[in-house]
Amino acid sequence: MRLVWRAYLGCVLVSCAAMPVAAQASRPLTWPEIRDRFRTTNPTLQAGLIGVDESKAAEITAYLRPNPQWSLTFDQVGNAEDGNPFSAANLSTAFSYLHERQGKRELRRDSATRATDIATSAEADLERNLMFTLRSAFVQVLQAKAFRTLARDNLTSYDQVLGLSRDRLRAGDIAQIDLDRLELQRVTYESDVQTAEVNLRTAKIQLLRLLNDQTTPVDQFDVSGPFDFAVPPQSGDELRRLALDARPDLRAAVQGIDKARTDHRLAFANGSVDPTIGVDAAFPSISQAYLSYQPPLRQYVGVSVGVPLRIFDRNQGEKLRTELDITRNERLADAAKLQVFGDVDTAYATVMSTVSLLQPYRERYLDQATRVRETVTFSYERGGASLVDFLQAQQEYRAVQVSYVNLIAAFLNAVNQLNLAVGREVIP
Repeated sequence: MRLVWRAYLGCVLVSCAAMPVAAQASRPLTWPEIRDRFRTTNPTLQAGLIGVDESKAAEITAYLRPNPQWSLTFDQVGNAEDGNPFSAANLSTAFSYLHERQGKRELRRDSATRATDIATSAEADLERNLMFTLRSAFVQVLQAKAFRTLARDNLTSYDQVLGLSRDRLRAGDIAQIDLDRLELQRVTYESDVQTAEVNLRTAKIQLLRLLNDQTTPVDQFDVSGPFDFAVPPQSGDELRRLALDARPDLRAAVQGIDKARTDHRLAFANGSVDPTIGVDAAFPSISQAYLSYQPPLRQYVGVSVGVPLRIFDRNQGEKLRTELDITRNERLADAAKLQVFGDVDTAYATVMSTVSLLQPYRERYLDQATRVRETVTFSYERGGASLVDFLQAQQEYRAVQVSYVNLIAAFLNAVNQLNLAVGREVIP
C-alpha cells in the first residue's frame, strides 16, 4: 500500500512540474524572444560563429616563431685496417635557427587579426540577412493570424444575417431563392476561414524550421506582436548616417583595405633576407683526431651563418599583387558604400509609400466600409434594401479589410527591408 501511495505522489509531482512547461510552450512568443532563440539554435548562425573562432585560431599560427633545427650525425663507421669499424668514427651535432627580420612575424599576426575582423563582420552580415528572413517569417505568421481573425469575424457576422433571413423566410418576408443565394454565398466565407487556417499553419512551420525546433507541436506554437503601422521617426539622411556606421558588409569592405595594406607590407618584408645562424660541434675518435687534425683535436665547435642570395626571387610578384589588391579593395569599399545608400533610399521610399496608402484606410476607408455594411445590413433585415445591395456591401467590406491587412503586412515587410538596409533595427 505504501508503494502505491509513493507512485501516486510521484505522478502528481510530475504532473505539477509539467504544467508550467506546457503553459510556457503555449504562451505566444514576442519578436525579441524569437530573435534570441534564433541566435542560440539556428545551425547556420552557429556555423558562422565557429568560422570566427577558426580565424582566431589562425592568429596563433601566424604569430608562431620558426622552429629551430637540430641534427646528430655519427658517420665514418666502416672497414678500418685495425679491424675496429668504429676506430675512425666521428660524432657531430648541429643546431640552427632562422632569424626573421623586418617584423615578419608581427606582420603575419596583424594580417591574421585583420582577417578575423573581416570574419567577424561577415558573421554579423550573415546574421543581418538571416534576421531579415526570420522577421519575414514572423510577419507572415502575424498576417496569417490577422486573416484568420478577419475570416472568422466575417463568417460569424454572416451567420447572424443568415439566422435572421431564415426567420424572415418563415414569416414570408423573403423568397426561398433569396435564402438559397445567401447560403451559397456562405461558401466564400467558409473558404476564407479554411484558407487562413492552412496559411497560418504553414507560416508557423516555416518559422519553427528557422528556429531549428522539431519538437514543439505546431498547434502549441504561437507568436504575438503589433500588427499596425507608424510613420518612421528618422529621415532618409539620418538613416543613411546610421547605415554607414552599422552595415557590417561595408565595415568588412573597409577592413579589407586595412588587411590589403598589411599584406603589402608583409610582401616587402618577405622579400628581405633572413639569415640562418648555426652552431655545430664534433667529437672525433682518438685515432681520427690524430689522423685528420694537426694538432690533434678531441672536440671542436663551430659557428655558421647562411644567407640566401635573393638574386632572382625578391618576392616581386607578391609585392605587385598586394599593391593591386589595395586598389581593388578600395574600389570594392566604394561600391559597398553606393550599395548601402541605394538600399536605404529604396527601402525608405517603399516604407513611406506604404504609409501614404495606409493612412486613408485608417482615416476613412475602414470606417466607411463598416458603416456601409452595418447600414445596408440593418436596412436589409428590415426589408429596406435588396439582396444584391446586401451582398455587394458585404463584398466591399471584405475587400477593404483584406486590402488593409495586406497593406499592413506590406508595411511590416518594408520596415524589415529598411532594417536590413540600415544594418540594425531602426523600427522595431
